[in-house]
Amino acid sequence: MIDKSRLQQLCAGYGIALTETQLEQLDGYAQMLMDYNQKVNLTAITDPEGIEVKHFLDSLLFAARPEVKGKMVDVGCGAGFPGLVTKIYKPELELTLMEPTGKRVEFLKYVCGELGLQGVEFAKERAEEAARKTWREQFDLASARAVAALPVLAEYCLPLVKVGGNMIALKGASASEELTAAKSAIKKLGGRFVEMQDFQLPGGDARSLIVCKKISQTPPAYPRNGGKIAKAPLK
Repeated sequence: MIDKSRLQQLCAGYGIALTETQLEQLDGYAQMLMDYNQKVNLTAITDPEGIEVKHFLDSLLFAARPEVKGKMVDVGCGAGFPGLVTKIYKPELELTLMEPTGKRVEFLKYVCGELGLQGVEFAKERAEEAARKTWREQFDLASARAVAALPVLAEYCLPLVKVGGNMIALKGASASEELTAAKSAIKKLGGRFVEMQDFQLPGGDARSLIVCKKISQTPPAYPRNGGKIAKAPLK
């Protein structure tokens, strides 16, 4: 499906080393993504090189961060980016894939079963509901990619993170503007902005990783219900 040698060389250019086993797993993942995409809308990116760059490399730039360890939740993970790619890269990770759409959850379970990935939980829930119940402040790390603007995303993710843990948002060209709009919200939710790491993908697309540390417990009033979060993002 993918060109494994091309992907290996591509990642090496960013200081990311992939084993033969990891390349085989990513190849299998790509094939399952394409096959399943015929019946369930998972991705608009369907060419092998596009998958290698915009799904796999994009996710691996996140996975290589030192904060990516312990117990992680991938919020609104869709077809598994960055969560499943991160699990392939760091198999010791305890991963929870949080996705409200049942058909996508079935796909994620299918991929994990076929690839033999262990230590993965599946939460068919919306993040703002999960954070008011079982999953509140349970994770060392929360990630999210292409889910919502950062002020909204912070209210989805930070309540799930334990004090001392981190949230990392995968963002595109609007990262700086989103961060400016979200700094007050991050503080209200018990977080502190740490750094933004910028990349450029082959082809010129801008990518940024926004890292926030959880320094105090999220006040009980948050997260609000989904409608309020969307209509009136925290300021």
